Amino acid sequence: MPPARARRLWHLLEPLHAVFYYAPEVSEEAAALGYPTEDRWPSYFPLRAAPLGPVGGTAVASAFYSFQPGMVARHMDGAWRIAEPQAVLAARLRGVDRTYRRLFGDGVDSPELAEAAALARRAAEAADLAGRPLAAANAALDWPVEPHLQLWQAATILREHRGDGHLAALLTAGLDPAEALVSFAAIGAASVERFASRGWTPEEWTAASDRLAARGLLDADGTATEAGRDLRRRVEEATDRLALGPWLALGPEACERLAALLGDYWVAVIGSGLLPSESTLGIGKV
Repeated sequence: MPPARARRLWHLLEPLHAVFYYAPEVSEEAAALGYPTEDRWPSYFPLRAAPLGPVGGTAVASAFYSFQPGMVARHMDGAWRIAEPQAVLAARLRGVDRTYRRLFGDGVDSPELAEAAALARRAAEAADLAGRPLAAANAALDWPVEPHLQLWQAATILREHRGDGHLAALLTAGLDPAEALVSFAAIGAASVERFASRGWTPEEWTAASDRLAARGLLDADGTATEAGRDLRRRVEEATDRLALGPWLALGPEACERLAALLGDYWVAVIGSGLLPSESTLGIGKV
């Protein structure tokens, strides 16, 4: 099975996970717990970090990697005084349930979704969790009963598994959190303005750019040099290799079946208009 298969399946599964962060139903559940929701970040950090338990900003910044640590600290300071992780985990599932029922309609009860959930769960349960804190924390949660919630949880485990591996690839390539974003913007994965949401100041962005330029990875205009593009290509290829394990365990025929089954649900999520047109993850660009 070629490593690129892992990237293709990620492209299909990531929207099914990520719609969670933009759905009004999830925002309502977060607001009911007491989190401010005028901006998405005050609830984003506890919602994503809740499987880790009541950890602070330092641990969350480490696990999430590319966010400016001060930004993470501001949002995590007091986050568990608003609601404990277990309450946040319950709110996650309520929000996903409401979101999927609205987007998929009767499809939440279809045999096709149940089959997709079963296949995705098999892959998620086969994931190697060593050195992957976010994947391991999500994998340790009890599985929900309903197939559509199992599908979301499996997509979450698999995307965090890939993400944890991606951080290993970035570290191996010598790219610190700010440099990871600058180098990604430099190959056109997303605009600099889109990456500004990660909280780095213009001065911090410029300093990271200067470090990359000193390594011959960035031109004066901020675009990647040939060496910079080659480094990012190798990072993405390493990420694919590190993400391949669950899909090897599932097998090529089951992977193809899962991809076919996910199509309608992927279209429903993309067609909802909830996801931003440009992703900091580079979906569709890498």
